[in-house]
Amino acid sequence: MFFKNPLRKRQALGSLIGIVIGVIIYAILPQEPVEGLLSLGPMNVGHENLSCTACHTSAKGNMIQQLQANIAFTVGARKKAVDFGTKNVDNKKCLECHDRPNDRHPTYRFEEPKFADAVAKIDARLCETCHREHNDTRIVLENGTFCVNCHYDLEVVNDPIDIPHSTLIKNKEWTTCLQCHDFHGNHIYHTPEKMKDTISLKKVNDYLKGGDDPFTEKKKYMPLSEEEWKKVVGNYK
Repeated sequence: MFFKNPLRKRQALGSLIGIVIGVIIYAILPQEPVEGLLSLGPMNVGHENLSCTACHTSAKGNMIQQLQANIAFTVGARKKAVDFGTKNVDNKKCLECHDRPNDRHPTYRFEEPKFADAVAKIDARLCETCHREHNDTRIVLENGTFCVNCHYDLEVVNDPIDIPHSTLIKNKEWTTCLQCHDFHGNHIYHTPEKMKDTISLKKVNDYLKGGDDPFTEKKKYMPLSEEEWKKVVGNYK
């Protein structure tokens, strides 16, 4: 009786086709051979050989449970929303491969109240402030002058450089910071003591955009490979 109405018949058929297509998409797209179709852009430097699931691991629960939880959050019956499909890629995920005990600027330090003003200008609490994925680059910031946000009043005792830091700061030469110092302090190299021996600004800028490392290829701690990461955290848990 219901399908004698041509309009209702077309609506039911359309709904059925939509459900079937949705199920097929949900089943096929997460598979590794077609994961490139889901990418928002080219992988960042050093991540070219990673699979999508190295970062985008499955969220807890199945699709129905995730939907129910987020609907409950929307209507106020739950305090927090949950990840849908895959877990959110946050600092914790980045640090699973890039955690270094020698980090000169670990993200957790910027949670301290004294950095509130700096964080308001550049949120160094988040890895993705500088290292946003799928941009085919190392740093997404326009330039390497971000040191000014914390070091505008820096004073160096027994300053070893031939042009004192106080002079560089007075002249607002913030591009020179990365010509001597790598931000995370993980490179093994001798910091120059004369400005003529520093890394050229062009090489620094090329590096930030994905070029060769001008400091050194030698590092104190190397990031984990995907295979090493699996051994540490399990197979995409």
